[in-house]
Amino acid sequence: MGRGGAEAAGGSRGRYSCAFGVCGGETKGKGNGVKQFRLLSLLVIGLVALLALVGCGGLRGGGADQGGGEGTYTLKFSHVVTAETPKGAASEKFKELVEEKSDGNITVELYPNSSLYGDEDEMQAIQSGSVQMLAPAGAKFGTIAPQLQVLDLPFLAGSPEEIQEVVSKDSAIGQAIYENEDLAASNMKVLGLWDLGFKQFASNTPTRSPEALQGQKMRIQSGSDVLKDQTETWGASATPMAFGEVFNALQQGVIDGLENTYANFYSQKMHTVQKYITESNHGYIGYVLVINEDFFNELPSDLQQAVTEAADEATEYNREIAFQKDQEAKKNIVDAGTTEIIEPSDAERQAFKEAVVPEVWDRHADAIGPELVEELKAKQGT
Repeated sequence: MGRGGAEAAGGSRGRYSCAFGVCGGETKGKGNGVKQFRLLSLLVIGLVALLALVGCGGLRGGGADQGGGEGTYTLKFSHVVTAETPKGAASEKFKELVEEKSDGNITVELYPNSSLYGDEDEMQAIQSGSVQMLAPAGAKFGTIAPQLQVLDLPFLAGSPEEIQEVVSKDSAIGQAIYENEDLAASNMKVLGLWDLGFKQFASNTPTRSPEALQGQKMRIQSGSDVLKDQTETWGASATPMAFGEVFNALQQGVIDGLENTYANFYSQKMHTVQKYITESNHGYIGYVLVINEDFFNELPSDLQQAVTEAADEATEYNREIAFQKDQEAKKNIVDAGTTEIIEPSDAERQAFKEAVVPEVWDRHADAIGPELVEELKAKQGT
């Protein structure tokens, strides 16, 4: 056996002491061995302390949810409309409030107008933690939490005052949204429900009756079986499409029209490529303010409170301005002179309603919840 083999077999001469990648010199005496033992002990103690520090959260990484300073966090809030819309204004208010209430320990980064994520990928982004907050319309949750399609039911309410009563936090709809188990299972916590306003029809054809929609390709929000059913019941072809793609699709004739609010028509300049808007008030768009639940749970309790209070106050602010901003947008469209506003008679509006209520409501009762649908029908006397 060669020399190297003899040393490996346990010979004391020339043996090296190695631990955790650090090797001592030759063991020529008891004193040198004690020094190596002390060095090894210090290394082990240091490693244990480091692991304990990491395990307790003492080291902060550079992830999307945390800033560079100790105890500071970055919250990315993405949405698909402009800053001038009711949602855009409410998100600005939320940013202002949460940064103030957290004493600067939470920084809110706003990404409006699909600048970070669009309709097609924002849901995956919040579930994975790539973004911490969204405020999508109820339709966008169709595949994740089907019950939220309750917000898409046609003719859900008849006035702004009635809308705020129907979707208040303690209403049947409010409870179905705030306490939704499907959202919780998808790593989302509901912090608010924001108004946008009533939906109108926009088209290059005057629309005074369901018959006028026959054969038209109408853009709808993706993810909602209720909206697809409603549109097809009126005789139109339902075309799901991301919001950011709508203007070009209208301009190029890929679609004939759509349903949306005055605020969204004006902010995206859709009125410049649509000859008519029919003020049908046939539906409501409400935004569900959600936060990534893992991110929220990692916040210290005082910062959780700051986020919750800011969301509550931003929700109240949204309620105060939503329908006002929608009417301002209507006036701007009228002033632009590019689009004729059609105001249908009560009888014409009733014809749209009778075609879908309660028929469409009943067809989606299983997804939305039979008891919830029956309660809403009772309120309307249908």
